[in-house]
Amino acid sequence: MKIIVLGSGVIGTATAHYLANAGHEVTVIDRQPAAALETSYANAGEVSPGYSAPWAAPGIPVKALKWLLMRHSPLVIRPSLDRDMWRWVFQMLLNCTAARYETNKGRMVRLAEYSRDCLIDLRAATGIRYDERTQGTLQLFRTQKQLDASAQDIAVLQRYGVPYEVLDPRGCIGVEPALAHVQGKFVGALRLPNDETGDCFKFTQRLAELAEAAGVNFRYGVSIERLIAEGGRITGVRTAQGDLKADSYVVALGSYSPLLLRDIGIRIPVYPIKGYSITVPIHDAAHAPESTIMDETYKVAITRLGDRIRVGGTAEIAGYDLSLHNSRRETLEHSVVDLFPLGGDVARAEFWSGLRPMTPDGTPVVGPTPYRNLFLNTGHGTLGWTMACGSGRLVADLVSGRRPEIDTEGLFLNRYGSAGASISSPQEAHA
Repeated sequence: MKIIVLGSGVIGTATAHYLANAGHEVTVIDRQPAAALETSYANAGEVSPGYSAPWAAPGIPVKALKWLLMRHSPLVIRPSLDRDMWRWVFQMLLNCTAARYETNKGRMVRLAEYSRDCLIDLRAATGIRYDERTQGTLQLFRTQKQLDASAQDIAVLQRYGVPYEVLDPRGCIGVEPALAHVQGKFVGALRLPNDETGDCFKFTQRLAELAEAAGVNFRYGVSIERLIAEGGRITGVRTAQGDLKADSYVVALGSYSPLLLRDIGIRIPVYPIKGYSITVPIHDAAHAPESTIMDETYKVAITRLGDRIRVGGTAEIAGYDLSLHNSRRETLEHSVVDLFPLGGDVARAEFWSGLRPMTPDGTPVVGPTPYRNLFLNTGHGTLGWTMACGSGRLVADLVSGRRPEIDTEGLFLNRYGSAGASISSPQEAHA
């Protein structure tokens, strides 16, 4: 079949790769001049199936109020009259129960574990390189309360057979030797040894090159205006350079997916949550991290990427605003300097922001729609890099009429029902 994939971030590019492998004729459309120039450009660098968890969790409403009062807060809300913002916040709060958390985390871990396995296979088949490391993730707890609270996550990891280790400070230093210089600042950690790290931008750009060599047509610098729907099918994509037609279509536009889908009567509760990162040149490798450390207090990930340290974090609810706020940079710098004071030169760091496409329950929307030839691959939030290969493979299987290799329960659009996503006519969508 002829397939059009909308979006050339890590999700869209991985989808195009797997569709081409399945024998389809694939075209990727993106407004940017190259792949991975938006949210995939400078994310935290984690491929972390074991750390996959929804933000909506028991106790989060109370924690959020405390976070808002912190100097280095992991959460920032910039209030506006945006109804979509407040609808998303309300729906997220509805998911902050123990039962919903366990269900949502289980769905996310299932897809993320599968995706990590797909990435391993892809790496073996292609030899792709992207500053990857396979040394696990260390979720670092500064307080005993944080360490005790990890019991609920551990229960889900046990249920899905995900390897883990609970470490005392000495065990943490054994995994991350540079922490020996600050050992009084943490009480222990949850280690996820099967997690990986890598530069998402390098990976996506290289995968796009491999996909192009396999016949995928990447059309960069093309603005997507709308989908053309008729008789329960999508009949084309209207772009600034004219209409393009295919047999099937995949929307992988991250935070911008809802804006496109709304015009054809599909509403999905995906909202942009801005994240920030700094990329720090390593000053002294012996004092830098070996893999990824998640600073649980500030919700900041500190990741070794070759000769750089990527520091990513902050959830800023501010719509589609990509402004860089120095207070967010200060939070990232504080976390990395506090734990790795001699590791990198923060004065020379590159400061960046991107929009994470978040769903209220944390689980992405991957799969079919009411339009017979339209598929979605969006809503991965902070886990787009972690879930990219698995989501791309799953969508390629669905488009090809094959049974996916994992259970798809809870991944499709219909999980929201009338409470979270509604299907209306295009005329109603504009009402």
